[in-house]
Amino acid sequence: MATVREGLDQALSRRHQLGLTGQATARKIAQGPGWSVSDVVCTSGPRDRVFEEQHAGFSIATVVAGTFQYRSGCGCELMAPGSLLLGNPGQRFECSHEHGQGDRCISFHYAPECFESLAADCGWRGGWPVFRALRFPAAREFSLLIARACAGLTSDAAALDWETLAIRLAERVIHAQGDMRTSAAPSSAVARVTRVVRSIEQHMDASLDLRTLAEQAGLSIYHFLRTFERLTGLTPHQYLLRLRLREAATRLTLLSSKIVDIALDCGFSDISNFNRAFRKEFGASPREYRSRAQVRTV
Repeated sequence: MATVREGLDQALSRRHQLGLTGQATARKIAQGPGWSVSDVVCTSGPRDRVFEEQHAGFSIATVVAGTFQYRSGCGCELMAPGSLLLGNPGQRFECSHEHGQGDRCISFHYAPECFESLAADCGWRGGWPVFRALRFPAAREFSLLIARACAGLTSDAAALDWETLAIRLAERVIHAQGDMRTSAAPSSAVARVTRVVRSIEQHMDASLDLRTLAEQAGLSIYHFLRTFERLTGLTPHQYLLRLRLREAATRLTLLSSKIVDIALDCGFSDISNFNRAFRKEFGASPREYRSRAQVRTV
């Protein structure tokens, strides 16, 4: 099974072999009236030029591999696997890779009238719907949708009900965005945390404790914990656990391997702990989740 990370690594390898400059390539997966979904792979790195872009409509993009910094007029956010990038119509922005090369996102786009209709159906009463923050952290309420999107991305994309997924994702973002605000942190702190986030992604099955991660960042445990949580919205333990659980959910959908083998491969040494954490995250046991995922519904 080619994972979402392997898809990014292959694109980065091609770039280096051919001596290309970094670029973002979007492949449309699905579309319908007022919405579309694209697989966006970016191979840019610290030495590549950054271009200003503009959102045509509302955008919700889930980062599935790599990291980058997302800048707009209201601030700057570190985007890492599991986080959601938010964009408003007409909003100008930049995506840069000062501290690492490449990222991959599943990007959901909504025409303004389509998103306005969804917001009204959700009970939005604040006038024209506008995202008040640049991103959501890797929160539990989005884990199931992200895992299903990743499974659809790495198998037969046509088999997934992308329209329902796009609607469910928009609904949850609209309901959840009330108290979100853009964070800020010194560039040196972003660089240190980015280095750790990328290390976690590439070695999520390894035994990683707080002291080891703090040493990688070159920070004291207290300062690292505070800075990591401010930039990602999660503690290092929560971030690693959620990353492992999403990967396990994706593999349960795509592979016929034994559940215990999937748990071990994703970094869980205790199957009972894995079962409890999985049920808490996705509302079903691993066995139930696999059975439901075979129906291909959202």
